[in-house]
Amino acid sequence: QVQLVESGGGLVQPGDSLKLSCVVSGRTFTSMAWFRQAPGKGRQFVAVIRWNEGISYHANSVKGRFTISKDNAKNTLYLQMNSLKPEDTAVYYCAASYSGASPRPADYNYWGQGTQVTVSS
Repeated sequence: QVQLVESGGGLVQPGDSLKLSCVVSGRTFTSMAWFRQAPGKGRQFVAVIRWNEGISYHANSVKGRFTISKDNAKNTLYLQMNSLKPEDTAVYYCAASYSGASPRPADYNYWGQGTQVTVSS
């Protein structure tokens, strides 16, 4: 049974950092990604990494501030978030795909339950 379990969210102030984790069990995937969803908005692509090659892509809105990474031995996906802004407030989801790196939610086969990130002073 495939499971994706996120952790690491919380309430922080603007300019702070957080590191999200997503533990994957059940099988390996071609690509894994982070998406986020703010209240009243659709699910937004944040970053994706090809699991074997380690090649990553980040959305323009987070480029230079967020970094996606992985630990193969721990089957864990990470999202290091620095210089957080109020507009980064959302529920963050990790997702797994059998196919190549994609920014489209429809291309992902499994999703975690989400972890809330709130950036507020």
